[in-house]
Amino acid sequence: QVQLVESGGGSVQPGGSLRLSCAASGSIFSIGVMAWYRQATENQRELVAAVTRGGTTNYADSVKGRFTISRDNTKNTVYLQMNSLKPEDTAVYYCNANIRTIGRRDDYWGQGTQVTVSS
Repeated sequence: QVQLVESGGGSVQPGGSLRLSCAASGSIFSIGVMAWYRQATENQRELVAAVTRGGTTNYADSVKGRFTISRDNTKNTVYLQMNSLKPEDTAVYYCNANIRTIGRRDDYWGQGTQVTVSS
């Protein structure tokens, strides 16, 4: 059984910062790419940022220069530092990880954490 547990969402004014965390636990053999997605009301879920096990990152154009994704492989945790937040960043943010357990590899999702940017 594998779980992804997110934390760090909340409400912030435009220009503010938040840091999201997502910790994977369970019968994990290894973790490949870890990523953050977001879904605003009535929109499709979109990729925000991703990081490989070796630290290579990629970002959606809308967050480049403002968000930073990182991971701690010793803690099976991925982070998303969000700076200069804008109202359009308001969404539910989901953690995703490609995890190898004994005998298989699957994508897992966290439960989602709400981020609201409003004055």
